[in-house]
Amino acid sequence: MSDQNFETTAETANTIKCKNCGANLKFAAGTQHLNCTYCNADNEIVVEKTELIENDYNAFLDSTISTSEKQTISTLKCDCCGSSTTLPENVTSSSCPYCDTPLIIKNGSTCNLVKPKYLLPFKIERKKAKEEFVKWVGGLWFAPNKLKDYANNSLEKLKGIYMPYWTYDTNTYSSYSGMRGVYYYVTETYRDSQGKTQTRQVRHTNWYPASGSVNNSFDDILVCASNSLPKKLVQDLEPWDLPELVSYNDQFLAGFVTESYQTELKPGFEEAKERMLPIIQSSVRSDIGGDTQQITSISTEYNDISFKHILLPLWISAYKFNEKVYRFTINARTGEVQGERPYSGWKIFFFSVAVVAIIGTIIYFVKNKN
Repeated sequence: MSDQNFETTAETANTIKCKNCGANLKFAAGTQHLNCTYCNADNEIVVEKTELIENDYNAFLDSTISTSEKQTISTLKCDCCGSSTTLPENVTSSSCPYCDTPLIIKNGSTCNLVKPKYLLPFKIERKKAKEEFVKWVGGLWFAPNKLKDYANNSLEKLKGIYMPYWTYDTNTYSSYSGMRGVYYYVTETYRDSQGKTQTRQVRHTNWYPASGSVNNSFDDILVCASNSLPKKLVQDLEPWDLPELVSYNDQFLAGFVTESYQTELKPGFEEAKERMLPIIQSSVRSDIGGDTQQITSISTEYNDISFKHILLPLWISAYKFNEKVYRFTINARTGEVQGERPYSGWKIFFFSVAVVAIIGTIIYFVKNKN
């Protein structure tokens, strides 16, 4: 199967009807039911207990996707940041969850996407997410005084989004070449500032060529498949409680927005390789041994590659401050907050002046004491 089969950039909004009154339902974060705000009925979700199945990476790329694994959606593209969104039924306008730009229905399009197999349901409710964000803003150093007011206004636009991810498993075999450094010490003499002769141990390094191979096993290397947010912003939300994944169920998505992947399966694995490289390098350094190491080259084979397509829950919003858009995200499982923030140039300036004054005062008293 070609990578073109994976190409989608849409978000889907989900609605489930109440079995009691027929109104739209929303999934109640931290529970296993859908709550009806009209008749207050709880519609239980049947959670399928199933063993997580890894898909064979190479076999999947060479196969074709069945119709049952696809769905067709209509999308609206944000003219500012490029993300694509599907609005709920009967809604003709909204705002982009990533940059707060107004979205108006025009130039809609449709596309096919592959359904995810597993997800982590929302655990942190909106109220708790707001509290965590307010706490985060309050702890920011050198933040402008008006930032808290601007950020608090954005909380009314806080949106729950399921972000698409790939997870990869693989066993690696890495052959390497490099150098092993072994420290040795030489006693040297020198004169101190008062002209007295002193001795000291000076470290030197003997280098020896080294080569060999290491094996590593990787499980659930996580790659965000969306380009709507900076990679560092979503990576800083980790770790996720992936052992708690449940089978994909539309009912968990009710009332939330679900973004489809923009990073396809194959490029996603290239990103996974980048996340695996530091671990492989650490294994190589350990294998080289000695006191310090230099790595000249590493050649890695990736075997038994498998993957899962999953959805992870985020609370997300954006606020404008001094005509610039800042985004923040909240891990809807742990409450971890990460975001972009402005700095107050005046606060940094006065802090620097204060530090210089304190250092100057300390130096003054030390000199006078001597």
